[in-house]
Amino acid sequence: MVFRRGVKIARQVIRIERDALSDLLLRIDARFERACELILKSKGRVVVTGMGKPGFIAQKVSATLSSTGTPSLFLHPAEALHGDLGRVMKEDVVIAFSNSGQTEELVKLLPLIRRIGARLISFTGNPKSILAKSSDVALDTRVKKEACPLNLAPTASTTVMLALGDALALELLERKGFKAEDFAFYHPAGNLGRKLTLKVSDIMRRGRDNPIVPETMRVREVLLRITRARAGSATVVDKKGHLKGIFTDGDLRRHLKDETRILGRPVSEVMTRGPVTAAAGGLAAQALQLLRARKIDELPVVDARRRPVGLLDVQDLLKAGIV
Repeated sequence: MVFRRGVKIARQVIRIERDALSDLLLRIDARFERACELILKSKGRVVVTGMGKPGFIAQKVSATLSSTGTPSLFLHPAEALHGDLGRVMKEDVVIAFSNSGQTEELVKLLPLIRRIGARLISFTGNPKSILAKSSDVALDTRVKKEACPLNLAPTASTTVMLALGDALALELLERKGFKAEDFAFYHPAGNLGRKLTLKVSDIMRRGRDNPIVPETMRVREVLLRITRARAGSATVVDKKGHLKGIFTDGDLRRHLKDETRILGRPVSEVMTRGPVTAAAGGLAAQALQLLRARKIDELPVVDARRRPVGLLDVQDLLKAGIV
């Protein structure tokens, strides 16, 4: 019975918040466009502020703006009244979050923001509030009721604020032509960042870890070189150092089926000729796609003159978090 009651409450909360978002859809109008224009024309940053639960939403919206190409910072209203207001410049746009629009700390900030000369956008559930009337653009985030059974705890109202903040950030992203590569630049430690910024040269094996052998070398010695390097293959070159082939454990197994004297043969007789290669300046993620498409584990890395400069193993990609 307790389980069923919990499910009922959960569904009720989600239903109320869903309906609040549906109502918000009907209120997206020219004011939203004006808010975007204010930010796009600004030469400063977007300073986001709010108290309590709306303050937490403000922090999230500020973070989303910053990571999608709109420089932003969060300013706590109480701290602003004790010195942090110096962070706000004339060129900035301030976005204030308050469901009531009458939050004391925010109301005290309004004349100061005006004195500085920054423009003001508000997210408020009270279009007749002091905050709304003091704003250059007041975005309506009112809800019919909170999901809280007491109609007190900010729930539906903060959901609406968050959704509208996301909409604003992503509209700005579109208008600025922000691309996946730009997103990766601001997320270098994330999975997407690694895929869009990590190059083959960043993770390829070099020097002693990259066995490069002449095509005349006997297979026995090639295997020793591979073992010392703890690699899965050796890159084979001609007298001028140009790539001729690659010798892998797969090549070894294929020839062992036919004869037992393979160890004394020149590697040129058993190697794979004209192997697939990667460019040092290419993206590691693209190299991974090539490995998967060809169903191979290693790629010689070559320069513009087809001279080996490294070796890329699928294990290197795994360690780098590309896979």
